[in-house]
Amino acid sequence: MAHKKGLGSSRNGRDSNGQRRGVKVYGGQLVVSGHIIVRQVGNRVYPGEGAGQGRDFTIYARRDGMVRFYRKGKKVFCAVA
Repeated sequence: MAHKKGLGSSRNGRDSNGQRRGVKVYGGQLVVSGHIIVRQVGNRVYPGEGAGQGRDFTIYARRDGMVRFYRKGKKVFCAVA
């Protein structure tokens, strides 16, 4: 039993920062081309007309317009019109 225990703080302190994911622009709001609309892991929201998807699944506006979320079957899409 030669383990040191009870030192407390020496084993703590490994909490990572938040990733700031989620919807950044909601339906009905105006965006400019290049604005980030959704930050996500995997495809929770799919890009629709006027929206694109980055390598990290970020949905962004490809043109200026109003954001619109809609459902097709079980999938949720995001469009800019």
